[in-house]
Amino acid sequence: MPALTIRPARPDDCPLILRFVRDLARYEKALEEVTATEQQLQAVLFGARPRVYALIGEVDGKPAGFAVYFYNFSTWLGRMGLYLEDLYVDPSSRGSGLGKALLKHLARQAVAEGCGRFEWNVLDWNQPAISFYESFGAQPQKEWTGYRLSGAALRDFAAD
Repeated sequence: MPALTIRPARPDDCPLILRFVRDLARYEKALEEVTATEQQLQAVLFGARPRVYALIGEVDGKPAGFAVYFYNFSTWLGRMGLYLEDLYVDPSSRGSGLGKALLKHLARQAVAEGCGRFEWNVLDWNQPAISFYESFGAQPQKEWTGYRLSGAALRDFAAD
């Protein structure tokens, strides 16, 4: 069994985090959409008032994956929720248990902090991830459809 370690990201991890973000985007066939920079990650993760957090997962002492998360709020529950923005494990370390360990770490954190939910999204074509999530009881939220404003549409809507 490989030794798995999960630790909070440090400021000097920003190049690594950006590499993982790009690797994830490449896997999701959307690398051209990544515009984040190391400086932006530094500011949002380690600035004066961070609202986004990152974990680094290591296999046998080597960084092999990451998770980026933040907190949201449910008016129906009257409680905070933990939202997983990104989860990624290097292909060479898949099957090591690191992905599940990162998710368990965040689930424990959500429970300890009194969160009412732990949520994330998955692309509908990513069957390996869907099967992985469903293997431990995660359920798709089929009654909800996500919407997004970005780029010119966001700017145009905000300008009216």
